[in-house]
Amino acid sequence: MKLSRPEIEADSWAFALDVYARPGIADACLKLQNEAGVDVMILLMVTFALTRHRILLTPAEIRKLDEACLPWREQIVRPLRAIRSGLKSGPRPAPSSETEQFRSKVKSLELAAERLQNRLLADSLPLRPGKDVVSPQDLRSALASVVTLFLDRRENKSIAGLVSSIDLIVDAAMPGAR
Repeated sequence: MKLSRPEIEADSWAFALDVYARPGIADACLKLQNEAGVDVMILLMVTFALTRHRILLTPAEIRKLDEACLPWREQIVRPLRAIRSGLKSGPRPAPSSETEQFRSKVKSLELAAERLQNRLLADSLPLRPGKDVVSPQDLRSALASVVTLFLDRRENKSIAGLVSSIDLIVDAAMPGAR
């Protein structure tokens, strides 16, 4: 059954929320984001493409996904994230109960911005027949390509310390893989 772009967008967003909510996944994604600069939405879309549609994206296709959402991520998502994060410790009058309400509103805006980014990614996802069989190693390799794309923008960074986070995501997205 061939899905329309709006169906892929809705399915990929539900998938992202589901996987991210699983035990340990938020921490694994945040480690990849903080230590390698990984765009978690791209990471989750690559995971979705492989686990739900058996589409193993190439490094070039992952770069195209990144290019499709780069302006939105840099101009909208990251500034909202920075504001939300900054409200945890200041400036005055933060942190306080009043600023926590404001921070919660910013968090909602950030989530809405990520959903719009998901739409950009869904619209850019290459749709083609999937592989017959998908292995955990396929997903590990695809996620390593995502992490490497972002690590290449940083100096003196190695994927070695991030493999455990990739493995957690693989295990969550492909239960019983090990």
